[in-house]
Amino acid sequence: MSSATRTDRRRTRAAAVAPAGADGAFTHRQILTVLGGLMLGMFLAALDQTVVSTAIRTIADDLRGYDLQAWATTAFLITSTISTPLYGKLSDIYGRRPFYLFAIAVFVVGSALCGIAGSMYELAVWRAVQGIGAGGLMSLALAIIGDLVPPRQRARYQGYFMAVFGTSSVLGPVVGGFLAGQPSLLGLDGWRWIFWINVPLGFLAFAVVSRVLHLPHERRDHRIDWPGALALITCLVPLLVVAEQGRLWGWTSSGAVVAYAVSGGGAVAFFLAERAYGDDALLPLRLFGNRSFAVAGAASVVVGAGMFGGLLLLPQYLQIVQGSSPTVAGLQMIPLVAGIMAGAMGSGIGIGRTGRYKAFPLVGTVLMTLALVCLFLVVDADASVWSLVPFMVLLGLGLGFNMQPVILAVQNAVSPREMGVATSSVTFFRQMGGTIGTAAFLSVLFTRLPADIDTAVREAVAGDPSLAPRLSELSSGGGADLSDTSFIQELPAALALPFEVGFSASIDTVFLIAAAVVALGFVVLWFLPELPLRNQSGIQARQADAGLPRVDDEGGQAVGAVAASAPTSTPPPVGRPGDAGPDRG
Repeated sequence: MSSATRTDRRRTRAAAVAPAGADGAFTHRQILTVLGGLMLGMFLAALDQTVVSTAIRTIADDLRGYDLQAWATTAFLITSTISTPLYGKLSDIYGRRPFYLFAIAVFVVGSALCGIAGSMYELAVWRAVQGIGAGGLMSLALAIIGDLVPPRQRARYQGYFMAVFGTSSVLGPVVGGFLAGQPSLLGLDGWRWIFWINVPLGFLAFAVVSRVLHLPHERRDHRIDWPGALALITCLVPLLVVAEQGRLWGWTSSGAVVAYAVSGGGAVAFFLAERAYGDDALLPLRLFGNRSFAVAGAASVVVGAGMFGGLLLLPQYLQIVQGSSPTVAGLQMIPLVAGIMAGAMGSGIGIGRTGRYKAFPLVGTVLMTLALVCLFLVVDADASVWSLVPFMVLLGLGLGFNMQPVILAVQNAVSPREMGVATSSVTFFRQMGGTIGTAAFLSVLFTRLPADIDTAVREAVAGDPSLAPRLSELSSGGGADLSDTSFIQELPAALALPFEVGFSASIDTVFLIAAAVVALGFVVLWFLPELPLRNQSGIQARQADAGLPRVDDEGGQAVGAVAASAPTSTPPPVGRPGDAGPDRG
């Protein structure tokens, strides 16, 4: 068989898998086919975080590194956060497909290595490898949908991603609790299967994506902003380490101050590098001159920080005060997950019908603020889990209304050539906000906790003086270690109640602060401009903007060009009749 014949057959197979028309339009069926592969990749990253968080104490005990467990989380957080904008920029230059496949492959390799870790230090290293892959799984998936679907229809498909997030949020604690609870599975520690379960899922995702994802892109000259990437690492690594470790080190300790100084120097170097590289910069500074991008970035930091007040502390309250196991607490969070899914789907349908998106994040921040204030009022040591359900649903609806419309606003406002860097930047800002929020809220929680517990103990002793000796012993540190709260469930109800009341009071304080932060997000989002949604997909808009030769992500002829030469009719574009008109954005 000649080389030309093999090439023709390869192109024919590619056209059969994803036969985009010459105008870059994809049918609903073709989009769903690609979406299936993207959702598998996102499911890997989202499930891994919830599974590991449930089992980390069991893992740390088995590896004799309980006091080192935070580093396994920090390593994953550092590499996933830093790699997110890198994936966005490089995929704009070279195409999405190779980098999405790379992200899946690295994540699978990291998962397999985590399963054979022999110490917490080894686990931290392999978790860092996992994070390199995870950084591209979420942001690139959203960018790829931006390439395929016009903004008017895009929120409808992005809602599927929120369904994946919700499903993983429920399955993660259940699967993690089950596997971590198995002393041995097929002759190996049960917790190791938490990582190895990613391997077959990753192979499946890699196979599906490599088969169905063939996107056209344009060749263009470019410079790689390596100085900017190095400066970003210098800026973020010390900051993320302090965010995770500052509570233990002390926020004003010498180590923390050195980290702040190094981070500040990295920030200055990053600014200078981005200014020098101009349009080729990792994060072009002129994007901040785009009002939609600037407002969405600021809002993502603020709302990302505020939302962790609920997402972080509700499971803590359910486990510490209500006495739920991690698995049961995950199931009790289903109302919040259902709210997220309903909010994401509802906002997608509403945007598709009206073409307007600004109202959804504004309403979302109002709902989140209201939910957090209600939780502040309702949560106490005697509250029923059922009394929390309406407010969990309300918080979930607010989150669902916020996440996708903000990304959609940015994708619609920037040049189609910068879809990847813009999408990954919003994801990056949200991750940074979440990291800052987590550090701040945990700091507030553990700062308030001793005083709130002391107040609750004094009130309990005043009501029943016979409790004084034992409560005095526990609250003074003789029997209680607040870094390990499992002792509370082992105490008689009368002795446990003051600690539950103290935890509830401290968590209430954090809910109120989180509500104030989210309310600030409403003020920021008020300035988000509402532009007409483009009627073209990212691919169509790029093809309209440039008359350059198009190549697919493998370096061959563009899929759209192959399909155009095929004897079949061009499939209709997704959406309403007439949606394939000129770009109105």
